[in-house]
Amino acid sequence: MRDLIGALDDLRPRGARLHSLTEAGDTPTPTGCAMSQMIGVLTELERSLISERTRAGVKAAQRRGVKFDRKPTLAPDQLGRARGSIEKSESRQCVADLLNAGRSTPYRALSG
Repeated sequence: MRDLIGALDDLRPRGARLHSLTEAGDTPTPTGCAMSQMIGVLTELERSLISERTRAGVKAAQRRGVKFDRKPTLAPDQLGRARGSIEKSESRQCVADLLNAGRSTPYRALSG
């Protein structure tokens, strides 16, 4: 809504005006201008509240033990097989193909 108000402020000198069909208030009038600004403030407040609630929900979930990390591509047994194959000088591309994984997956999995 703030963008709409900014756009209206830019267009006002050119004679453009906003007239709502469903709400009372015409932007060229002082009442209409005040209403559009109040709507913009309330919209910005709601956006901030949503962001704050989301952050609080994520923190609460993390305290409960919910993980937001990406799930590992390779299971522990697959990782062991990949490590063994690479130690036997098999190419990482071949290992990735055997595991039905991307070429960089063995690099990431075995580097950590």
